[in-house]
Amino acid sequence: MRKSKFAIASAISVLAISLLTAVAPSANAAKANGPCFREGQLASSNGVTYLCVNKGGKLTYDAGRKLSGNLNVVCGATEAWCVAMTSTFQKLTGVTTKFVRLSSGLVPARLEAYKSNPEFDVWHGGPADGFGVGKNNGLIEAYKSPTLNMLDKKVYDPDGFWSGVYRGALGFCSNRDALRKLGVKAPRSWADLLNPRLKGQILSAHPATSGTAFTTFWTQVERLGSEDKAMAYMKDFNKNILYYSRSGVAPVAAAGRGEVAVGLVFAHDCVAGIEQGFPLINTFPSEGTGYEIGSVAIVKGAKNPDAAKSYIDFALSAQAQNLGAGVAAYQELTNPKAKSDRRIIKLSRVKLVDYDFVKAAARKTDLTARFDLEVVNRSTARG
Repeated sequence: MRKSKFAIASAISVLAISLLTAVAPSANAAKANGPCFREGQLASSNGVTYLCVNKGGKLTYDAGRKLSGNLNVVCGATEAWCVAMTSTFQKLTGVTTKFVRLSSGLVPARLEAYKSNPEFDVWHGGPADGFGVGKNNGLIEAYKSPTLNMLDKKVYDPDGFWSGVYRGALGFCSNRDALRKLGVKAPRSWADLLNPRLKGQILSAHPATSGTAFTTFWTQVERLGSEDKAMAYMKDFNKNILYYSRSGVAPVAAAGRGEVAVGLVFAHDCVAGIEQGFPLINTFPSEGTGYEIGSVAIVKGAKNPDAAKSYIDFALSAQAQNLGAGVAAYQELTNPKAKSDRRIIKLSRVKLVDYDFVKAAARKTDLTARFDLEVVNRSTARG
């Protein structure tokens, strides 16, 4: 309990410092076409929010947007990062910014349900294939932020429907003590997860409710070469599952407490668990693993489109991405100017499958429906 309270207090202190740092580069001197010094950074002055852009090799503020009203974000990132992002954006721009935390796998259905009268302006966080579903179903709008010029073309949609703010590799998050009691080594292959000694000792989210879990499913398609083979693997894998959670990050806490020996999560979430003092170890499958491009997009029919565009600009900036490590979010960041952190797991160090985000998005609805029928229905997911 003391360790948990200390961790929470430390996180709040670091967050407060991070927020001050992010807002500190004062906006008072910002004005249209005036000089600026950090490409992609936002600043506000007299109610107008400006973006520092590169015009012919010269850094200058753009024409700016006079922002007002409220901005509503559906956020698939961790609660702490959602708080950091929305509160900092509010401080920076004066726009009242609120969020609802929702597992990314559930977001498309929520947006579809309110399509005629959108309740959100921005969708932030979760794997790009989920955003691809949003694009295919007309749930998000295209916006190409000038800051995209700073990013690798592989981390955003070429049509501008979604933009990547972080990347993370899928891995195995195992409890050292639980493994020792079972007499099992930490898994280092997909085959290891089928070990009968791990029956009831693995936790995964459900691929219909969680972007993390769908990444697990689609990774099998990529590495095995067909949907049928992937489904056969998932059926075998299911024999060792204790239950399916709704949220992709939930297996970290379950493994940390020793409720299960292994959780399937993005590795950065396991790092956060290790930082909290849980006896966890991160390992990766030797055959190759999948990964996510955590993204951000404007919701179709957003009621505050100007503020939504500025939020996208902000999310892509080093200014915003630097908030991550301060709130135990250890993803690999997409902005090359963002600060590095020793706890961030770089994808270049992990063997990856050739993950096709476009194809994954196109097949996600059918495959998750098939999983419901042939393995476990999404209605059984909990937590």
